[in-house]
Amino acid sequence: MFQRTCIVLISLLSSFSPQGRAMLNLTFPIPHPNPEDVAQDVHRRVNASVSRRQMLQISEKDQSQAATCFTGNPIDDCWKCDPDWANNRQRLADCVIGFGQYAMGGKGGEYYIVTDSSDDDAVSPKPGTLRYAVIQPQPLWIVFPSNMLIKLSQELIFNSYKTLDGRGANVHITGGGCITLQYISNVIIHNIHIHHCVESGNANVRSSPTHYGYRTKSDGDGISIFGSKDIWIDHCSLSHCKDGLIDAVMGSTGITISNNYFSHHNEVMLLGHSDDYLPDSGMQVTIAFNHFGEKLVQRMPRCRRGYIHVVNNDFTEWEMYAIGGSGNPTINSQGNRYTAPTNRNAKEVTKRVDTAESHWRDWNWRSEGDVMVNGAFFVASGAGVEVKYERAFSVEPKSAELIEQLTWHSGVLGVGGRDNNLGMWSRGPNDGEAGFDSFDSGSKKSLTASSIYAIFPFLTAISCFLFLYTRSMTFML
Repeated sequence: MFQRTCIVLISLLSSFSPQGRAMLNLTFPIPHPNPEDVAQDVHRRVNASVSRRQMLQISEKDQSQAATCFTGNPIDDCWKCDPDWANNRQRLADCVIGFGQYAMGGKGGEYYIVTDSSDDDAVSPKPGTLRYAVIQPQPLWIVFPSNMLIKLSQELIFNSYKTLDGRGANVHITGGGCITLQYISNVIIHNIHIHHCVESGNANVRSSPTHYGYRTKSDGDGISIFGSKDIWIDHCSLSHCKDGLIDAVMGSTGITISNNYFSHHNEVMLLGHSDDYLPDSGMQVTIAFNHFGEKLVQRMPRCRRGYIHVVNNDFTEWEMYAIGGSGNPTINSQGNRYTAPTNRNAKEVTKRVDTAESHWRDWNWRSEGDVMVNGAFFVASGAGVEVKYERAFSVEPKSAELIEQLTWHSGVLGVGGRDNNLGMWSRGPNDGEAGFDSFDSGSKKSLTASSIYAIFPFLTAISCFLFLYTRSMTFML
């Protein structure tokens, strides 16, 4: 009887607590069963937004806000045309498309106001700091009341169900790390400058109110996604990092990377840990409406395994190649504009990394509706791929004539020309001043009710597991 109770408790408690689900989410990723349907849905949404814009602009005399606001970009049109967006910030969570469409971020949670830009202590962060906010167990919508430069001392390790919302302020994150999403879910990072991230580590770093641990040396990625799911990175500007600007590895999936501006970097984006790491076969990533800008070299992205949908992006030159891969990933490139560099030996968009043609000729790499500029060319592959992609191609990708329109506002949105008013919201847990109960400087922690709530399902599951294990060993004896 107790054995059945344990199993039921594990299921129920993890379903009641979002944090409990995140803690127990250490299994292989579960990919969307029909990735072509997701690709088709992206095109359907773009078509709807473009059609709406065209209908509103039929009359040249129509100078209404609606006519001048809609861009055809379905993500931006979802929230930017609301004149009261600052008071409806959490509506943003309903605007994500693609494989990251289930990313809730901190929707439904309280607002947390970052009032302190310092990051002096990675183990005992002060209330009001960004680090204090991202490690909390409950959903939080994190906002910034003023422009900030946050120089990290160590990796900024997130907990699940968080939104970084930089709208209305000019927020820069630099320094050690920088952002680490490890074995968590439901994170939205929006309108943040992330740059000059360097290696850090060989130090203790806190990852939750109840835990800190020793971290080995980090790579210096802008954003590191490690074994995580339901992630959305939107309208960020990334550059000048030690390793990758965005890396997603170790079974991460359910990711949308949209409306970002990438520049001044060598290895831009890595998707997949290694050719032999099987969990990455379930990786599914949407890369949409981004501008891959000046002084980029390679990996836009570089893929290992998984299904990668690259749609309606603007690639303005590269030094080596744009899209590369190994380990037989599926590359679905639709409606992008690829502008090749002047170097006649670097005109090819694609690169199969360290793989003989006899191995990659059957890989599923397709280009549909892409526009090639300055001699760029895409080497497709895959026998019988037309049948597999039939549904994805049933909605025609947008051509280059709309690429500038769709990517015009990529990167961090400007602050100077917009109302900098953050609007009103229910007061956040730090209320602009001191936040939750502070941490002890030693290994003992003060447990708040929320942190107890978060770890209760985990402790229950462990207890039940130990009971079942002991029982099974008894039977064996």
